[in-house]
Amino acid sequence: MRTVVFVCTGNICRSPMAEAFLNRILAREGLAADCAVRSAGVWAANGRPASPFAIQVMARRGIDISGHRAHSLTQADVEEADLILVMASEHAEVIETLLPQYKPKIHLLSEMVGRHHDIPDPGGGPLYEYLQCADELEDLIEGSYLRILELAKGTYT
Repeated sequence: MRTVVFVCTGNICRSPMAEAFLNRILAREGLAADCAVRSAGVWAANGRPASPFAIQVMARRGIDISGHRAHSLTQADVEEADLILVMASEHAEVIETLLPQYKPKIHLLSEMVGRHHDIPDPGGGPLYEYLQCADELEDLIEGSYLRILELAKGTYT
């Protein structure tokens, strides 16, 4: 089984939503046994619940993330991951500065669909920013889940 880790800043908005979207897609496609999906934050406060707005926008999509608790990214997480998908370039920079040997497995999520841009952090913003973020994450992950699996398995060409 391969491991994919989504990374954002606090692990209470973007990365738990991304984790939930990929898990839903993998379950729908019968691929859940192929991949463990996790999330973490580069500056997360361990144990903090997901943002209330993140919980709300995911509930609108039939996904419950109310049980999510923030997890601060550790060296072990990076070592054990087959693929690390970051929400913003700054997250990659933090990881690559501390653990440069793992740079090949770190990618910006938007790169999975041939783009190169950060996913804006809705944290502290109004509900519509969370809705926009969730829409973008869902579109990106829906459009790239096969590539994500291939990269995690090391088979993407």
